Amino acid sequence: MNAICLVIDRLRTGHLGAYGNSWIQTPAIDRLAARAFVFDQTLIDSPRPDDFCRASWQGWHAMCGRSLPTDRPSLPALLRQTGVHTTLLTDDRAVAEHELAVDFDELVQIDPPWQSGRVEQLDQTHLAQCCVRIIEWLESAPDLLKQRPFLLWCHLSGLGTIWDAPMDLARAYWEPGDPEPLDTVEVPNRMLAEDHDPDEVLAIEQAYSGQISLLDTCLGACFDVLDEGPLARETLLTLTSPRGFPLGEHGRLGPCDEAIYAELVHVPMILRFPDRLGAAARSSELVTPADLWATLLDWWQVADVPPSPVATGLIPIIRGDVTRARDRLCLLGGDSQRAIRTPAWYLRMADGAELFAKPDDRWEVNDVADRCREVVDCLGDVLEEYRHTLPSGLADELPPLDDVLLRGF
Repeated sequence: MNAICLVIDRLRTGHLGAYGNSWIQTPAIDRLAARAFVFDQTLIDSPRPDDFCRASWQGWHAMCGRSLPTDRPSLPALLRQTGVHTTLLTDDRAVAEHELAVDFDELVQIDPPWQSGRVEQLDQTHLAQCCVRIIEWLESAPDLLKQRPFLLWCHLSGLGTIWDAPMDLARAYWEPGDPEPLDTVEVPNRMLAEDHDPDEVLAIEQAYSGQISLLDTCLGACFDVLDEGPLARETLLTLTSPRGFPLGEHGRLGPCDEAIYAELVHVPMILRFPDRLGAAARSSELVTPADLWATLLDWWQVADVPPSPVATGLIPIIRGDVTRARDRLCLLGGDSQRAIRTPAWYLRMADGAELFAKPDDRWEVNDVADRCREVVDCLGDVLEEYRHTLPSGLADELPPLDDVLLRGF
């Protein structure tokens, strides 16, 4: 029993066919989703890379802060005790140098992007070079399997560091009368003026869409190698992201201040099991990166797992044994940003309160805080209660939410 985790930084759910997009071609990811179980409502707990690593490698939550026990074992450390070989493959120096990265048995570090401009061939792009390294590793895996099972954790930063896809990929989404797609490898990162030109955003979105097409092509090659070999019959494959990418929503292009709106915090979570468990099914349960930690430990049936303040294994949900994983998720952003998501609402607290009806208001366009003050006050109290209770590890003992917070009425 093996597992491969593909973590693609800055991957938006809104640009994937499996999450409802109908104008960007992502056949490889769509094919993966058709054979897998899709979680529609996966939210990160924090946009900081360090917090994502601690969530997915230790089952921790950003709101727990510095209360993390210094002796808490990581996912690769726990798996080593069960005989699983662990490999971290990444082009992100911050991930490679993370203090938990040393627990992996093997580190495959890819050079960071270097191109000064767009390239003409797919195989010259940075994402393609990363996927070549993944394929090389997969092709050597059968020799490793003679000794013990493996976890391959691939963390790629390409969508957030360089947009070097050939222009033809971006122009595939161009129509007569549109501006030319952004012709630079630099990733946008700025606030939009109130009177900004919509064509400016369109050109950048076309460039990002070209990167998505590039990613899909590269991942498709990886999937083909996996499916054509012996690994497919015994390997769990997961695709997720540590954070999304704003494309003009809420006045932001790129990371900016990492405002915790849906375009940043709503990420994909797709799990394909070798026995086709949950194939072509999906769930709207609230899921978070720490759940991947718990799921992988369940996958290998690891004993003596340290308790987590937030993590829930996803396999019982996929099997249909659990009807509800949780009724709330809380998020922590920079500059004192906090948020809470329930099945019916999303409350973001920054300079003031913003409230959005879920799941209908997917991109949080209509702030209804002024019209639902009671909901704002109740969710604010729940958020504070959660924040103060979480470090104690007793979040499961919080009282259930009222119907108005769960169903919106």
